[in-house]
Amino acid sequence: MTLNAVEAGQPAPTMGTYLRVMSALGMAGDLALLASGELQADRVGEQATKVVVTAKDAQHDVQDLQSLMLHEAAVRLMRQRPELITSAMETLDKWRSTANAHSRPLWDEWSVILHRRDWRRALAQTRRSRELRQASPLPVLLPPEDRDRILEEVRQLKRGVTVGQVASVARARNVRAKDAP
Repeated sequence: MTLNAVEAGQPAPTMGTYLRVMSALGMAGDLALLASGELQADRVGEQATKVVVTAKDAQHDVQDLQSLMLHEAAVRLMRQRPELITSAMETLDKWRSTANAHSRPLWDEWSVILHRRDWRRALAQTRRSRELRQASPLPVLLPPEDRDRILEEVRQLKRGVTVGQVASVARARNVRAKDAP
C-alpha cells in the first residue's frame, strides 16, 4: 500500500519512505538535484552542499526493504527462467519434511504463490507479505553476486548514502554552458 501511495504521489507516505524508494531505485542523483534546487542553474558561488540519506533501523524497516529487494530480484529472475520455480518448490518440499510446524502455513501459502505465480502476495507491503518473505525459498534462487549486490546496497543505505555535491554540479553545468558554441 505504501509503494502504491508513493507511485500515485499521495502525501501520506513520509519523506523517509520517498528517500528509501528513490535510493533503492538508483535515483540518488535525481534526489540530489531535487534537494538542491539545481533546476535554477545560476547559483555558481554557493557553498558545496552534501546530502546524505540514511535509513533508520526502527521497526525492522531496513530488513523489510532488504527482503523486498531480494524478492523483487528473485521474481524478475523467475520470470526470465521459469524452471527456477521448480527449484523453489523442491526447497519448500525439503523444508516441509522438517518438524517446524510454525512455518508450515507460510510454506503452504508459498506453494500456492509459486503454482499460481501470484507474486503480488509476496511483494506487497502488508504484514502478511512480510511474514511470507521471512519464510521464503526465493532468495536462495538468486546468484550470489546478485544477492551480495543487494545486501551491499542496503548496508550502504544503513551507513548513509551521499547523493551529491550540489555546488560542484552547478559549476560543472555552468562551465559546460559557457563553453558551448
